[in-house]
Amino acid sequence: MAAIDFGRILTAMVTPFNSDLSVNHTQARKLGRFLVENGSDGLVVCGTTGESPTLTKEEKIELFRSIVEEVGGEAVVVAGTGSYDTAGSIALTKEAEKVGCDGVMLVAPYYNKPSQEGLYRHFRTVAESTSLPVIVYNIPGRTGINVTPATVVRLANDVPNIVAIKEAAGIIDQVSELRRLLPEDFAIYSGDDSMTLPMLSLGAKGIISVAAHVAGKQIKEMIDAFTSGNTTLAANIHKQLFPLFKGLFIATNPVPVKAALNLKGLSVGGVRLPLVEATNSETESVKGVMNSLGLL
Repeated sequence: MAAIDFGRILTAMVTPFNSDLSVNHTQARKLGRFLVENGSDGLVVCGTTGESPTLTKEEKIELFRSIVEEVGGEAVVVAGTGSYDTAGSIALTKEAEKVGCDGVMLVAPYYNKPSQEGLYRHFRTVAESTSLPVIVYNIPGRTGINVTPATVVRLANDVPNIVAIKEAAGIIDQVSELRRLLPEDFAIYSGDDSMTLPMLSLGAKGIISVAAHVAGKQIKEMIDAFTSGNTTLAANIHKQLFPLFKGLFIATNPVPVKAALNLKGLSVGGVRLPLVEATNSETESVKGVMNSLGLL
């Protein structure tokens, strides 16, 4: 399977809620449109930034449908369909394909901590249930398990539609090992905004971003500068944005970025329990960083 071009910047989109914490599809469409017009080549819908663990299957399917209807054909729409349940991941993946998503992202199964063989079989079994291209998502800080480069290479070699990884282990040597061992057309995306530039230098394709909610144009400028050979400009933009990259993680994601979007007037509401909204001090901290960058 030829690797689909997901682009260089995908935003891991938050899920907007109404005041009663029901899904606000009107605001979801507006946010999707805003992101595509402000630097994003694609959107990841119902990933963990979208609070996938607290969304029902029905809510996820309707969100997939809303975003495909709003920006499908203009931007890549990737459905977050992974969970700790292989059968459940398959069922949701099939629904994402039915509503017209361009690909799916599968987070490593969290909490149950499978072996590397279990991870391999999980990703392979879900991928083989669909014709859509698959992005593997490795984030051991959230899942409790690291998908090793050896396992990723097995998947890349054995499963034609597993075509990319969102790598958020925070281990630069692991990125080097992935790029060294994986086929050239297998895309590596940073899963951490502050690691984007270092990972680009090792051959990563781009970023699946949180900060692009509020600084998409600037992140696009940084990546464009790097890919055109202007590494000094890219480094300067990285350094300028670094306080934002860190400031959006002063509390559990997506709490700070939802606060940032609300500050910008892109009303996305609160978060569902067990998450709680940003405190006044956290909100002021986010506001200060955004003001310093001219983002408000």
